Amino acid sequence: MAKAPITVVKEKFGDKTKLVEAVKAFMSEDLWVNRLNSEKGLEHVSNAKLLRLHQIFTQVKAEFGTRDKLIDAILTLENRSKDQGFRSKLAAYPVPRLLDLHKSAKKRAASRKPAAAAAS
Repeated sequence: MAKAPITVVKEKFGDKTKLVEAVKAFMSEDLWVNRLNSEKGLEHVSNAKLLRLHQIFTQVKAEFGTRDKLIDAILTLENRSKDQGFRSKLAAYPVPRLLDLHKSAKKRAASRKPAAAAAS
């Protein structure tokens, strides 16, 4: 059975304020699209969402470094690297959505390769 989010927060970060600070560390222009409610802030976001954000930002930072490199990877997988309209559309998406798009594009690209090899 999976642990409760509060248990994971206490094990990894100690308390919620340290988790919020860890997520805020990723709030640079390299990764963050500012769509945060300025009145409430991250302190009012649930532990589960904060943990997911921290995990996603950590993964993207390790694999790609920045949002722009993640967008480039998606465009390359989709064979649309010269499509500026699609690039600008992707630039408006938040990092979790971009990571999901990358995973989907990677699966589609992997399924196309064996079919292309069999055809030749």
